[in-house]
Amino acid sequence: MASMTVGNATYAGLDDLPQVVPLFVLPGAILLPRSHMPLNVFEPRYTSMIDSALRTDRMIGVIQPQFETSDEELAGRPKLCTVGCMGRITGFQESGDGRYLITLSGVSRFVLRGELEERAPFRRGHVDATRFAGDLTTGIGEDDVDRDLLLSTLKEYLSVNDLEADWDSVNSASTEVLVNALCMMSPYGPKEKQALLETENLKVRADTLIALAEVELARGNGGTGSTLQ
Repeated sequence: MASMTVGNATYAGLDDLPQVVPLFVLPGAILLPRSHMPLNVFEPRYTSMIDSALRTDRMIGVIQPQFETSDEELAGRPKLCTVGCMGRITGFQESGDGRYLITLSGVSRFVLRGELEERAPFRRGHVDATRFAGDLTTGIGEDDVDRDLLLSTLKEYLSVNDLEADWDSVNSASTEVLVNALCMMSPYGPKEKQALLETENLKVRADTLIALAEVELARGNGGTGSTLQ
């Protein structure tokens, strides 16, 4: 049976997930299940969102704006991608100067079905996690991932870019945590990040990540640009 514990909350199935979540619109960033995202929240609309989430179920949906969104559009109400990921606030600190330092822990991806029409300073969406019910099961699909190939590709990528990794942490991480963390930290553009988010399962996500790295290694630029057209 699908079940996930995040912080002090247990999500035993889809019925435990909210159908409406506040939407944190972040270009070029994704959240994935059982991964953690630190956020420095300072915009008034989003500090208001954090206040609201802390009073209720502590859940927030992270979602990208549609690609090619301008900075001016981003400051308003840009059109959104159709898939995001909801996370629970598991860490919270007030900075003393109006900012919030929070940690979001990924719970489940969702399909955005629509938005509430209201005058709140932040956006709220009707979400459906049915398509991603497997996200609640820890480690699902790990045995299908070619971990050795993933690690060898990572080592080559780091070597080419003169980067270091904490290999003790890498080797001790579960395959699911490793794949999802690498996807979130990867230096690719919004299209690539969204493709990684929307993959059907962990194997496809790992294979996509490896393919993106191999393309960038072949180009010799270490993954600094967009590769999806």
